[in-house]
Amino acid sequence: MPDAVSAPVTLESMRRRLKACGQEHLLAHWDSLPESNRRALLSRLADLPLESLRAMLAETESHAGAGLDSVEPVPVHRRDQRDATRFRAEGERLLREGRVAAFTVAGGQGTRLGWRGPKGTFPATVITGKPLFRVFAEQIRAAERRYGRSIPWYVMTSPLNDAETRAFFKDNDYFGREAIDHFFLPQGVVPTLDLEGRVLLAERDEPAANPDGHGGSLRALRRSGAIDDMLARGISVMSYFQVDNPLVHVVDPLFLGLHASAPDSSAEMSSKCVPKRNAQEKVGVLCRARGRGGRTVTRVVEYSDLPRELAERRGPEGRLVFDAGSIAVHAISVAFVARLTEDLDRFALPWHRAVKKTPYFDPATGRTIEPDKPNSVKFESFVFDALELAERSLVLETPRIEEFAPIKNAEGEDSPAHSHELQSERAASWLESNGVKVPRRADGTVDARIEISPLTALEAADLAGVAIPQRVERGHDLVL
Repeated sequence: MPDAVSAPVTLESMRRRLKACGQEHLLAHWDSLPESNRRALLSRLADLPLESLRAMLAETESHAGAGLDSVEPVPVHRRDQRDATRFRAEGERLLREGRVAAFTVAGGQGTRLGWRGPKGTFPATVITGKPLFRVFAEQIRAAERRYGRSIPWYVMTSPLNDAETRAFFKDNDYFGREAIDHFFLPQGVVPTLDLEGRVLLAERDEPAANPDGHGGSLRALRRSGAIDDMLARGISVMSYFQVDNPLVHVVDPLFLGLHASAPDSSAEMSSKCVPKRNAQEKVGVLCRARGRGGRTVTRVVEYSDLPRELAERRGPEGRLVFDAGSIAVHAISVAFVARLTEDLDRFALPWHRAVKKTPYFDPATGRTIEPDKPNSVKFESFVFDALELAERSLVLETPRIEEFAPIKNAEGEDSPAHSHELQSERAASWLESNGVKVPRRADGTVDARIEISPLTALEAADLAGVAIPQRVERGHDLVL
């Protein structure tokens, strides 16, 4: 989608443009608007990719499931492979040389969790309730202390939460880090359509729009100047992750080393996966399949697009054949993004659509309508579609309990309560590997709440030099 149009536009030219695109309703209340609102509306309309909307709709209909006639399992690396030590050393070298940045996609609000504010401000940890942003900041601080170099942190916001996010970091004194090592970049937005393809109105003078998805992060990196900032700092690789996962390893030396130097890596874009819980788990699957250019590439196939027969297929040992569940963690080369986004007018990842319930202003009645069923089409792009543009792409399988406890839903799976259980389980496993007796229930789950700060340990081996108890009492809380 082209960037915002800055040239002035007249009412007459805009009326002609809207008529040609079937969007005349967007000026239905022009005569009732004050002059300042009229200017703002014209500016907003000028920014809309009106001529592209039909093509965007057609694109979302054409690519779902494409290329799955050639799908096959993706080869994966594992943490216990023989050369893991060598690749970890390579990743640690990158960190010591200051060539790694953290990149968090944090454009979402905590609405589904009943939280008023950016999702990164949500209290996520088991006992102390540290917000997600603090969890990640403490990991970065611990890594900086270990490797003796600053790790710049790039945070993608959205127009909905940019100001609140910046204020949260400032109010928390950047969690003990230098303000200069933080770069905030808002993602773009795209129009929200009704089911007939017309742009909805949020207000009589404001077209409805929604953030352009985590795939918009690549455009935002270029448009904001973040890519230039990384290059000036000597950063060569971004550690990409989404804001909702408190167990993520913000910088993982083994993953970074594999990405940078494994023979089957192009050092452009790599991914992490965990084995799926079951065939029905709602996560995308990393696989090998035919891409847009006809060549076989690494792809993420959305769970809704993977045919049931493939999703449920099992190998001789009983394991799902397609079980490489994507956890939205990537290592991405700065040079790769710089190359892709050199010409923003020509670069775009594929659009996907979601049909949602969206409140809207009705020009016919002059009232805001709260729909009782899905009434809108929202476009979004996904960063994993950039995998198809990489020359080769490596995948590292990692234990679920180590790195994946997302907070997405208010209740049930991927809820705060579920994430807390998994966080305690990881902490318990770290303690047990260091000889601590941890109480467990009959079903094997931990009968205690345990929280380990990243400033105490980034991995189980770090506890070897920490004063820890010999046992955890049943039903008690333990914070280290």
